[in-house]
Amino acid sequence: MRNRLFAVSACGLIAACLIFAASAAANPYSPYHFGFKKSKQGSLPSIAQEGFIGVLQKQEAIFLGNTGNKELYLTFDNGYENGYTPRILDVLRDKRVPAAFFVTGHFVKDQAGLVKRMSSEGHLIGNHSWSHPDLSQVGADRIRGEMDKVKQGVAELTGAREMRYMRPPRGIFSDSMLGVCRELGYTGVFWSVAYKDWDVNAQRGWKYAYDSVMSQLHPGAVILLHSVSRDNAEALGRIIDAARSQGYEFKSLDELTTRTYR
Repeated sequence: MRNRLFAVSACGLIAACLIFAASAAANPYSPYHFGFKKSKQGSLPSIAQEGFIGVLQKQEAIFLGNTGNKELYLTFDNGYENGYTPRILDVLRDKRVPAAFFVTGHFVKDQAGLVKRMSSEGHLIGNHSWSHPDLSQVGADRIRGEMDKVKQGVAELTGAREMRYMRPPRGIFSDSMLGVCRELGYTGVFWSVAYKDWDVNAQRGWKYAYDSVMSQLHPGAVILLHSVSRDNAEALGRIIDAARSQGYEFKSLDELTTRTYR
């Protein structure tokens, strides 16, 4: 009898968990923190166990490019300037590599010259929101305001009136949030290669950055780096050269025509 009661209770608990999970998945305002199973030794990364793969597919957000081709997409988050973006731009110019820079309002206001340089040297400038809030916890009007202020600020500096890509601050998003941004003409851009590089007090040298990125490389990769990292600035040229020696080609997000979800 005791075993039967335990089995019934366990089944009830499982059923309740499934109902809760289904309810959360059906709620367009449920927040998700982007995460993924990293690539190791050439294996492809995966978001299949994260609970939001359907949301990214529905909103046509970017996680991976064409995993059948050795293509790489280099992206940077620029929340503020720490002295390394000029060096990063120098490397990209010298190596002839396109990149996408996701900027905040602070960066737009504080680094007009760098924003102009990004644009003049052919890089994409993406929207990382004006004040870097958790966009999954604010209403549609606030989301539009955050997006519009960055777009307008960049347009005033560069003359570019179009902005097609956005990255949710802190990687926190919801179906509804991505939907509002999509209505504004944005594609949400996530990533399939990343490591803890944003802590300026925990830099560990160029070799650590190099190894962290190279160990995760895979076809169709969208690489996330933070421009505040000294390690990234020092490793970037080596990463580009090593990736190319393995047959990889760096492309612009505008060239990402196949989106992969797995």
